[in-house]
Parts: sequence; structure tokens; C-alpha cells
Amino acid sequence: MTDDPRPTIERVVETPTHGRYLVSPGSGPKAPLLVGFHGYAETAEEELRRLRAIPGIGGWTVVSVEGLHQFYRRRTNEVVASWMTRQNRELLIADNTAYVSQVIRRVAEDFSPGTALVTTGFSQGVAMAYRVAATLDRPVAGVIACGGDVPPELGTGALARIPAVLVGRGARDEWYTAEKMASDQGRLQMAGVTVSPLTFDAGHEWTSGFGEACFRFLQDSLAANRTL
Repeated sequence: MTDDPRPTIERVVETPTHGRYLVSPGSGPKAPLLVGFHGYAETAEEELRRLRAIPGIGGWTVVSVEGLHQFYRRRTNEVVASWMTRQNRELLIADNTAYVSQVIRRVAEDFSPGTALVTTGFSQGVAMAYRVAATLDRPVAGVIACGGDVPPELGTGALARIPAVLVGRGARDEWYTAEKMASDQGRLQMAGVTVSPLTFDAGHEWTSGFGEACFRFLQDSLAANRTL
């Protein structure tokens, strides 16, 4: 018996879906907006805990967006998420950026944040932080990136829309290496971005010390936004 000789034809179809996000409203009117993206096999709750641990973050409205692609964490059966795989990569990038744009519009309607907006990501979520900052239909004040690299599809023109970036990595991080960090710094600086690199004593993780650096970066981003 031989295999069926007919060809296999692959197609894709666009379909509506739903995503979830968590909001911690800032104190006071017109609070600046910090939008965060979790790492692979994490949840919006985990990212929100990171961001809420940043010193002085109470004055910011914090949004943690969960990836659209959910699955079960094998050992605990917990529902977690990721942002994308290499399959249909370009389509998923478009889906994800459109999804986040809608989240930000909804947050603006519901919580009336101020004009200052910073995106942030950990690990796999770093690419989303860069993509959103480079393509959103409103200006951003900066990007905070920890343990992840600049996505390859963003050219100099797109990266030039980002005024400043805080780039962090653990000294023992075997995934986001010193070489990757140096490459990212070069790409960003070539686009005219002000880069603040920080290497801290850790592995592939977000530490309390990095959170303190985030606070200083956010204060500088807010001050720069007020001068625009």
C-alpha cells in the first residue's frame, strides 16, 4: 500500500479571539502608563507582580497583557501563555500588535491615563515591548527590556521611534548573552536611541535591583515626556 500521492495544501484563516489583561490603576489623575509583557510559559499575574514591586510605581497605571496563546504548564496544570512560535510568525506579529493596541485603547477609555507611556517586557515579552513601542499609533517615552533581545524585523526607522531604552541582563544568563546585549545596544544606538545598559548579579531573571533601576528610568522618562 502506497502513500496518498495527492499534495497537501496549507491555508490560514483570520478569526476573532479574546485576550486578557490586568490593570492596577495609578493614584491621582492622568497617571502615566506602564504596559508589561510576560515571558514564555508565564501569566499576566506574574508580570504584574514584577511591575508592582518597582519602587514608587503607585503613581503609574500598570497594565499586564497576557499572550493570546495559552496552554497548560505540564507539572502544575496551571494555565500559562506565550506570545508566538516560529510558525506563521509574521501573521502572529500582526495579531499581537493589533491586540495590544486595542488593549491600550481600552485602558485609555476606562482609566484616562496621562500621555506618558512606557512598555516593558521580560524574556520572550521583551520582543513585544519593542514591537509595540515601535509601531503603536501614539508616541512612547521608553522601553524597559530584561533578558530578551530586539526582534530582528525592526529596522532602524522603526527603532528610531523609541527615545530611550533600559536594557538589563543577569551576568549568568545563558540565553540573553553579553554578545546579544552588545548587538542590541549597537542596533539601538545606530537608530539614535539613548541606551542605558545594566548587567546585574543573577541568571535569567528580573531582580529587585533591576526594579530599582526601572524606577530611575521611569522617572527620567516621565521628566522627558513633560518637556515634549
